[in-house]
Amino acid sequence: MSVKFKGTPTSLSGKQINVGEDAPEVILVGKDLNEVKVGGAKGKYQIINVVPSLDTGVCATQTRKFNEKAASLPNASVFVVSVDLPFAQGRFCSAEGIENLVVASDFRNKSFGQNYGVLLAGSPLEGVLTRAVFVVDPSGKIVYKEICEEITQEPDYNKPLEVIK
Repeated sequence: MSVKFKGTPTSLSGKQINVGEDAPEVILVGKDLNEVKVGGAKGKYQIINVVPSLDTGVCATQTRKFNEKAASLPNASVFVVSVDLPFAQGRFCSAEGIENLVVASDFRNKSFGQNYGVLLAGSPLEGVLTRAVFVVDPSGKIVYKEICEEITQEPDYNKPLEVIK
């Protein structure tokens, strides 16, 4: 699969997963350096909000919007996943008042990027994650997937929530 960065096609590496398939459970690193597990069966919905870097305007906006929407979802856990260092994620959350979602970093081995097929390859952003949103149902199945065609554009915020409600 390919996406575009400022109009230029770039490829993704890793295993593409699709709606109806099991969501791989991946261990990431939280802003406090503790393990954060995403994917797999958790007994509630998971919205996995994937961004290239919290240090960009579009990624910050995407994270703020999902943080706002997460406050009204008692039956879901909401995550933001990037390859930013956990310390930078923590600073971002503190500065932005992000309290309703869990930040998780894929910086160590890029296992999320590889297992979900969202690791950028062959572009100026090679090695970071592309912009995407996954919804995992309580039994661990992917019930929604959006990989943004253009990395610099925001995802649909309503469709993932509609899947849960």
